[in-house]
Amino acid sequence: LVGQLGDSIIFYKVGMELFYAVGPQVITYLKSKNKRIFLDLKLHDIPNTVAEGLISLMKFGVDIFNVHASGGFTMLSQAAQRIKEAAHAAGVRPPKLIAITVLTSMNETDWRSLGMTMPIAEQVVNLAKLSQRAGLDGVVASPREAAMIRKACGRDFMIVTPGVRPRGTANNDQSRVAAPAEALRNGASQLVIGRPIYAAPNPKAAVDSILAEIAAV
Repeated sequence: LVGQLGDSIIFYKVGMELFYAVGPQVITYLKSKNKRIFLDLKLHDIPNTVAEGLISLMKFGVDIFNVHASGGFTMLSQAAQRIKEAAHAAGVRPPKLIAITVLTSMNETDWRSLGMTMPIAEQVVNLAKLSQRAGLDGVVASPREAAMIRKACGRDFMIVTPGVRPRGTANNDQSRVAAPAEALRNGASQLVIGRPIYAAPNPKAAVDSILAEIAAV
């Protein structure tokens, strides 16, 4: 896929399926092709474990890490502080650290089954503001909530949006979705687009179509 897409795409997300299957060799490969990397492992544990886990992962030299915002302020703030300290000690630029708000597969029915009473969108904004106060660089959220996060957290806060589905493609297991142009207009800073590209009959053509839509924004 990387070979097919060539210079059209420079940023790749390495998620759990791929990392658990082949390990860090995929990161080594992508870096050899001068690609940037979002390592999407969604760390969620007690504060010290998350911080130490991120420090261990720093050796791979990826550009973005993520954790779950629901781990709480102490977990988030310790992760942000210690990864910056470790990067400074190593003489390298710290990777961006962003937090998962509410998974884009979550719909209101599933949300209520967890005992939640406030709407998903309200909780997403709450978690975004919490992450910003804790010193993180941004959040992962659906494009449906991007505008509210942008208003609450300002122009420099990263908003990485999965659940981006070009028009005419299937939603798959995503519930809160938007088209690429709509996501950007809502305030997204990065779009995560997977299956609409890799499952397309012609992935390069799919990318070209998405880039054309983005260029028109």
